[in-house]
Amino acid sequence: MFKSNEDRTNRLKATGYFIDPVMTKVVYLAGEMQKPLLLEGPAGSGKTQLAVSVAKAAGTHIERLQCYRGVTEDQAIGKCDEGLQRLYMEFARGDHADWQSVQASLKGRDFFRAGPLMRALECEPPCVVLIDELDKVDEGFEAMLLEILSAWQLSIPEFGTVEAKSIPFVALTSNEERRLGDPNRRRSLYVRVEHPTSAREAEIIASRTPDAEETFHRGMAGIALSFRNYSLEKPSSVHKEGMRASLGRKRPVFPPSTCGGSIATMEAWKRASYAYGVLLRRSGGLWS
Repeated sequence: MFKSNEDRTNRLKATGYFIDPVMTKVVYLAGEMQKPLLLEGPAGSGKTQLAVSVAKAAGTHIERLQCYRGVTEDQAIGKCDEGLQRLYMEFARGDHADWQSVQASLKGRDFFRAGPLMRALECEPPCVVLIDELDKVDEGFEAMLLEILSAWQLSIPEFGTVEAKSIPFVALTSNEERRLGDPNRRRSLYVRVEHPTSAREAEIIASRTPDAEETFHRGMAGIALSFRNYSLEKPSSVHKEGMRASLGRKRPVFPPSTCGGSIATMEAWKRASYAYGVLLRRSGGLWS
């Protein structure tokens, strides 16, 4: 996907994703060693965006499997299209000598509707596979991923084993709702992703709002950092919609538009309101 580590860094920066040197090297090694990249950390720290930016920087597409409680193997891998099979049997009446030939025809690849994992293996140029929030599924579903992450193949009961036409770049993300199993950890390169420092976040905000002043960038970064120091339901992150809404005002627009889903209860809202007031008093007229 990339010629060198420097090439990867420059392309990621061109997409607007700021990455530290250590993570750059790990991302590069994951691609070169053809190993999954396991990104673990709090929500809103940029794990998902890293996979999206890698795909954009490499000029390829992304196959995303969004994990949640109740997601099935059929949604991840795919399943036979029963409606298409019935339609085929209607049109193919009398074309088969026996039932065995009918069964053989119905189990072909043409009747299989592939999910994101299957599509990634069949993609000729390497793509990016994002398995997002893996910590939300149970151990059984996680174990199902071992075959594709180690042998780069899938065993489909209907028509056998499908081997990868190219090795995709795989990113696994976890918000640490539960600890992921050791088998997937051993097969992956691990990166701990934290929220950016205030200086780095100001730099990111500047790239998203180039027309704003430096005081605005530092102020928005300071708000996010201030909220993270309070016991909210979820650490806050700066949303670009909130930043844009704040442009042209004397002070930033108050969350939740700016700070995501961290304020989920009235008690949390009161704590955040207090934090917001303290920050404005300490800012010394930063937005005035």
